[in-house]
Amino acid sequence: MNDTALAQGAMDALVRGLHGAPFDILGPHAYADNLIVRAFEPDAIAMAVVLTDGRVFPMEMIHKAGLFEATLPGFTVDTAYRLEASYSVGEPVLYEDAYAFPPHLTDFDVHLMAEGTHLHVYERLGAHLVEINGVHGVNFAVWAPNAQRVSVIGDFNQWNGLRHPMRFQQDIGVWELFIPGLGEGTVYKYEIKTRYRGYTVSKADPVAYASEMRPNNASVVWDISKHAWDDADWMANRHHDFSKPISIYELHIGSWRLKDGWEWLTYRDLIDELIPYVKDMGFTHIELLPIAEHPFDGSWGYQVTGFFAPTRRYGTPDDFMAFVDACHQAGIGVIVDWVPAHFPTDEHGLGFFDGTHLYEHADPRQGQQPDWGTYVFNYGRNEVTQFLISNAIFWLEKYHIDGLRVDAVASMLYLDFSRKPGEWVANRFGGRENLDAIAFIRRFNSELHRLFPSVITIAEESTSFPGVTRATTEGGLGFDYKWNMGWMHDTLQYFKNDPIYRSYHHGTLTFSLLYAFSEKFLLPFSHDEVVHLKKSMLDKMPGDVWQRFANLRLLYAYQWSHPGKKLLFMGGEFGQWREWSEARSLDWFLLDEDPRHAQLQTCLRRLNQLYHAEGALYEEDYSWEGFQWVDLHDYERSILSYLRRAPSNDESIIVILNFTPVVRHDYRVGVPEVGVYKEIFNSDSAEFGGSNVVNDLRPSKAAPWHGQENSIELTLPPLAAVFLKRIADE
Repeated sequence: MNDTALAQGAMDALVRGLHGAPFDILGPHAYADNLIVRAFEPDAIAMAVVLTDGRVFPMEMIHKAGLFEATLPGFTVDTAYRLEASYSVGEPVLYEDAYAFPPHLTDFDVHLMAEGTHLHVYERLGAHLVEINGVHGVNFAVWAPNAQRVSVIGDFNQWNGLRHPMRFQQDIGVWELFIPGLGEGTVYKYEIKTRYRGYTVSKADPVAYASEMRPNNASVVWDISKHAWDDADWMANRHHDFSKPISIYELHIGSWRLKDGWEWLTYRDLIDELIPYVKDMGFTHIELLPIAEHPFDGSWGYQVTGFFAPTRRYGTPDDFMAFVDACHQAGIGVIVDWVPAHFPTDEHGLGFFDGTHLYEHADPRQGQQPDWGTYVFNYGRNEVTQFLISNAIFWLEKYHIDGLRVDAVASMLYLDFSRKPGEWVANRFGGRENLDAIAFIRRFNSELHRLFPSVITIAEESTSFPGVTRATTEGGLGFDYKWNMGWMHDTLQYFKNDPIYRSYHHGTLTFSLLYAFSEKFLLPFSHDEVVHLKKSMLDKMPGDVWQRFANLRLLYAYQWSHPGKKLLFMGGEFGQWREWSEARSLDWFLLDEDPRHAQLQTCLRRLNQLYHAEGALYEEDYSWEGFQWVDLHDYERSILSYLRRAPSNDESIIVILNFTPVVRHDYRVGVPEVGVYKEIFNSDSAEFGGSNVVNDLRPSKAAPWHGQENSIELTLPPLAAVFLKRIADE
C-alpha cells in the first residue's frame, strides 16, 4: 500500500459492488511524480502493467478479493499501457484497461441531455462501437440517476457485476463505460445496484439496437451502419400530399404466412413473398404491427421492452433494413405501429428501472394501465419524453420508415381512461386531460414534421378530442391522420344487420358525413376488429355464404369510395373465415379450395386499381369539394348514392350502393352533367363472384331527379356497389 491513502472502506465498497465511483480507485492516477495503476480482477492470481515498449511492472494485491496496484515511478497518467492477468489455469491474458479511457459523452451531449432536448440521444445512450485513443471497443451509457452502482455484464466478464462498474455523470444521471476489445454481437445487460433495500437487478439496455431471441432477453451490440441503402430515389421523391391515394395493408409479420406450416418468414423472406403480393394487390403502404422487441408473442408487439431494436424473431437489424429498402424500391411505403403509451412490467424492462419509478409514475393512479397490466410513461419528465421522441426519430432516420401509427392515443390524452371515480388524479386545473401527454404529443409531431416533412403520423384515437389532425401551431395535436373509429364501428354495426332490417338503421351510414371533414380521417378495418370473438370480416356479414361474400364486396366498395384514406388488415382481402390469431398463418389454402375467396381478392385488387386511376376517389377527401350526396333519403330500399369529385379536372364518379339482396330495375339516379355514363365498377360482376347484374352504357335524359336537371336509369344489382363515370357528351 502506498501513501495515496486508499481507504480500506473504499476498497471494501469496490470489491463488494457498493462503490458508485470506480474511476476514483481503478485505472491510472497521478501521485507526486509517480503513476499509480489499480485493477480489479477477482479471479487473477497475479497482475502486471505492461508498457508499449515491453517493460513490465508487477502489481501488488492490495485486497484479497482481487484488487491490484502498481507504482510506476516517473510516469504520467497519459502513459499507454495494458494489463496482464495470470490465472490458475491457462496462459496469461493481455488486455486494455477500461478505466484508462476518458468519458465519451461531450459537454454538448451533457447540456442537451440535462435539458431533455437531445433528439438523437440514441447516438449517445446504449452500446456503440467506437474507437478511443486508437483502441476499438464498445462504449456503454445508460440513464439510471438513482442507482447506487451500475455495471455492464455479459459473457465477456462471466456476468459478474463486480468486474465492470461504470462511471457516473451526476449532472445527467447517466452511467458510462468504454470496454475495449468488445465487438458486434456482444451480449450484455446492466446490473443495477439500487438504493431500495440493497436490491440488485439485471436490466436490458433501453436503447439497445438489437436483442436476443425470446425467451432470452439480453441486449446485443450491433452496428446499424452497415447496410448500403439503395432507396435514394424513393427518399428524394417521397413527399406527403393529402391529395394522393393511400391504401394501407396492415399486417403481423409472424402470422401473415408461415414456412412449412410452422416457421416464421424472415425479413428477407418477406422481400420475395410479401412485397410482390402487396404490389400486385395495389396497396400503397404496408403497416406493420409493432416491430420493436417484445417478450410475449401474444401481445402482438404492443408490450415493448426494446424500443430501439427490431424484433429478433424475424432476423437482424440489417435484415429489417433490407426489407424496408426493398419495399421502397418496389414503390411501397412502410408504416410502423409505434407504442409510446405504455410498457410491460417484465423485470428486465423499463419498470422500476433503477430502484425508483424512473420511466413510469410512482402513483399507480397515474403510472399503471389497468386494461393491459402495463406501466404508463411519465410524460412530465423531460428525460422520458426525450427518450420517446428520439426513439421516433430513430426509426425514421436509421430505418427510413415512412410513417408512424401511434397506438392508444386516447389512453394518453385522458387521465381517467378506463378508470373509475377515485382511481385517477385530476390535472392542475381539476380536469381529466393529461396535460403532460398532450404537450408530449404536440412536441413529438412538431419535431418529426420539422425534421422529416415527408413522413406521416397517424393517431389511433377513438374519442372526440378536438384538433387531433390540426397543426400544432393552431393549437392541435399535429397528426396527419386520425383513424375514424366512429365510422368503422357504425359501418360494421350496420352491416351485421340482416338486410331486411337495414332500412331502420339507414342513419347509421349517413351519420359519418356529419363529421367526415372535422379531421383528416383514415378509414380502418384493422386487426382489432377480427379478434376476441369479434369474428373475421367475412364471418361478420349476415346471410348465406353467397350473401356474405356479396356483403363484404359491398362493404369494401363503400370503404374505398367514402372520403378518407384506407386501411385493411391482412386476410380480409380474400375472406378469411377464422378470426386472426398470432399463433398461426392466414388460411391461404382457401384460395385453392373455394373460388369465391380468389374472386373477393380480385375485387379488392380492382378497387385498388380504380382508386389509383380515378382522382375523384382520392383527390379531395377532406372537404365537401370532393363529395356530394345524390340521395341519402332512400332508406326504405336501403340505397345510398353520392358523387366523388376530383377538383383538378372536375371529373366525378357516381356511387350507388344497394344494401339489400333485391335487384332494383329501372332505378333512376340524378346526374350532374349531360352525357353517356359507363359502369366502371360493379361488385356484382361474375368476375368477383356476383350474379352479374351489370349495366351497359347509359345516356342521360333531360329528366330532373335528385336535385339534378338530368338523370339516368339503370339496374341495381343485389347487395352491390355500382360506380358510374361520364365518358362522352352524347
